[in-house]
Amino acid sequence: MKYLSAYPADLRAQVEHLMAQGRLGDLLLKRYGGVHDIRTDRALYDYVSGLKNEFLRNAEPLSKVDFDNKLHVIRNALGTHTTISRVQGSKLKAKREIRVASLFKEVPIEWLRMIVVHELAHLKEREHDKAFYQLCAHMEPDYHQLEFDLRLYLTHLESGGQRLWSPEV
Repeated sequence: MKYLSAYPADLRAQVEHLMAQGRLGDLLLKRYGGVHDIRTDRALYDYVSGLKNEFLRNAEPLSKVDFDNKLHVIRNALGTHTTISRVQGSKLKAKREIRVASLFKEVPIEWLRMIVVHELAHLKEREHDKAFYQLCAHMEPDYHQLEFDLRLYLTHLESGGQRLWSPEV
């Protein structure tokens, strides 16, 4: 249960009990509705831009936002925020990009929003410190619960469970 390693032992034991009974997936399905309809990189860009404009109006613009098929496998990350600096003439130009793991094409909108909020918070706060998580909670008040539930889902998948919101289900 690598996704829950930082949580208390009694909480991990409860999760193990739910997994042993085969009820973890059912719990998540009850808690969250269906999958969102953001399927393309353009739709994701529009969604992220809307959140950015709502909460971080003064932050630098994003040049690229997309779903990344290789992200989860290669970097063991669910989303990334990068800044690429290039010299153009006598000026230094910075391009900001957000990539979201393709896994998030088939999850509830709440989890997509949580990942996007996390990556947007990196526009203001680089480190995962108290200020970073306060900004995340400002943009998404249920941030911590959503992060925990997403970790439950990843644990479910890691233990051999099927994707709960995939088209085949």
